[in-house]
Amino acid sequence: MTTIDVDFEVFKELTARRRSEEMTENEVLREVLGLTKPALSSKALIAANTGGVAWVSKGVSFPHGTEFRATYKGQQFTAIVKNGALVMNGKRFTSPSSAAVSITGNPVNGWRFWECLPPGSTKWKLAADLR
Repeated sequence: MTTIDVDFEVFKELTARRRSEEMTENEVLREVLGLTKPALSSKALIAANTGGVAWVSKGVSFPHGTEFRATYKGQQFTAIVKNGALVMNGKRFTSPSSAAVSITGNPVNGWRFWECLPPGSTKWKLAADLR
């Protein structure tokens, strides 16, 4: 792997642009440079390669490794399907809405709150569009 040297100000900006702890500096740079995202992010690739159980909510099956993202009050939040549940910051959720409520503190339609990206897909979709 090639390395690059950056000054502290650039490193600080890269860190500030990470939407989650799992987002790498490389992913930030790809986004800033407008480069297309690889078919699978490193996080989804790891999850997909470990097998795992899909998560089913309201009759919709989300494969193990499906990524979720949402923006609330200018901050990006991410979650991932792991072994039959939606996991965000190590906590398992039983529905998109329960995960959304944990962020907003208010009742919210999680199907309209979250976008998702199944493993192997390159296009984010609103979870509600999958129902």
